[in-house]
Order: sequence, then C-alpha cells, then structure tokens
Amino acid sequence: MTALEQLLARAEAVLARFEQTLPQPLRAPDWQLSFAFRWRKRAGGLPSLQPVLHPARIDFADLQHIGPQQAAIEQNTRQFVAGRPANNVLLTGARGTGKSSLIKACLGQFADAGLRLIEVDKDDLADLPDIVDLVAGRPERFVIFCDDLSFEEGESGYKALKVALDGSIAGASDNVLIYATSNRRHLLPEKMSDNASYRHTEDGDLHPGETVEERISLSERFGLWLSFYPFSQDEYLDICAHWLRHFGCSADQIAAARPEALRWALGRGSRSGRVAWQFAKDYAGKLAHE
Repeated sequence: MTALEQLLARAEAVLARFEQTLPQPLRAPDWQLSFAFRWRKRAGGLPSLQPVLHPARIDFADLQHIGPQQAAIEQNTRQFVAGRPANNVLLTGARGTGKSSLIKACLGQFADAGLRLIEVDKDDLADLPDIVDLVAGRPERFVIFCDDLSFEEGESGYKALKVALDGSIAGASDNVLIYATSNRRHLLPEKMSDNASYRHTEDGDLHPGETVEERISLSERFGLWLSFYPFSQDEYLDICAHWLRHFGCSADQIAAARPEALRWALGRGSRSGRVAWQFAKDYAGKLAHE
C-alpha cells in the first residue's frame, strides 16, 4: 500500500468516526403495529416513537358522572378525525375523576377512523417540534397526550409547550392536536403572593399583574377547557356498582358491598372513580375465592 493509500484509509476511518457523532435523522415507526405510541429516549440513544403493543381499552360507557366533559371531548375529537377545525384540550380538576381515561376512550372510539395517540412525558416536551415533523403529511390524525402535566417556575418544557400550542413562526400541523391533563388549572403552582400583583384602576376594575398573566398565558392557549370535580357519595357508590357489575357481581352482592365501599374510600381520603375501580377489583377478587 502506497503512502497515499494509507493516508486515504486513515482519512476514511476518521470520517466514519466523525459521522457517528452527527445527529441522525429520526426514524418513523411501523405505523401498522399499533394505534398508540410513546416518545422515548434511551440512554445514549436517539429518541424514537415506540409502538404500544397492548394499549389500554376503555369505553365511554365505563366513565360515569362526567357526561358533559365526555360529550365535549368526543365532539371535538370527532371534528378532528373528520378533518374539520378542532381545539387543543386541557382537562383539569380533581384526581381520579376520569381525565386520562377520557382521552384513552377517545382512542378506542376513533382509532378505526384514523386517530392515533402519542404519549409524551413532560421532560420530553422540548421534542414536540421533532414529533410534529415526524407525523406531518401522514393520513392519520394524531393526538399528543401529556398526562398529569404541571410545571415549576423556570422549567424548559413550559416554554416548549407554549410555543407548540400557539407561538411558533411555523404554522400548526392540521393533523396534530395536544390533549393534556393536570390537577392544576393553569399548570403552574399558585401562590398567595400572586394576589399582591393585582392592581385597581381608576374605573374600579381589578387587573392581574405580570406574574398572573404569565401563569394564565399557557392554559389559555388550549381552546377547550374541561373541568372535573370530586364525586358525591352517591356518585361514588354508583361507580362502584358499575365496576362490580363489570366483574360479574350480582345485585345482592353489590348492595352488600356498599358499607365496604364507603370504608374503602374513607381509608384513602377520596371518593374518586379511581378509588371505586380499585375497590371493585379488590372486592370482586375476594368474592371469586370464597
């Protein structure tokens, strides 16, 4: 091998190592594997959309006492999959009342019409532009699902979501919406000191200060707000009865379970749909072994 050939071989080896350090193009998943996907980053690896091979199956009929919220998100999603204008959705309120389940039920209802769900963690919200670019041009309709979303002051994901919703120089893709759930109405912690920023004007009106305006500016970029409230005792017991019937309990067994259901809720300090579901699994599971 001549000196020139040796030099060229060494140069090719250096270039090969250098190319490994360059950003690699994102690879699209096999869209036929699932209706639901997760955006995941592996240590030392590239982010990717991973198919969820066994997505949760939830029916609208299983969600009790949230009829107005269900009707609103179902209509919005129907508009979206039909290619008509639709809004990003923020679901806020009491824990365990069906916020996440409603979004999963939308997938079950509209998957055959082309709806796809992409779950994105709060820590990965900075990748939203990459995700949108990855699905742009696809015939499916994509809902980006951000569950249990909340931010502390200064977190980078806050700005990224704000830009993705409405604030980028690039126009929003018409096949992508963002559905987010949160226990905080404005996604940020609210402090007593915020009240000091309000000011009175000469006409008597009360105006929020810059801190409050900044706090509200993210949540108001969601076009549709759905609020969820704690269930009453009767509503909680009704949900328990629904799930006990789901697990095959008889009417007499359901009636006998009421005191146990109330004690179960008291022990957890909550009468939520989640608590009712957990009680029904425990109670029906024990009956099956008697």
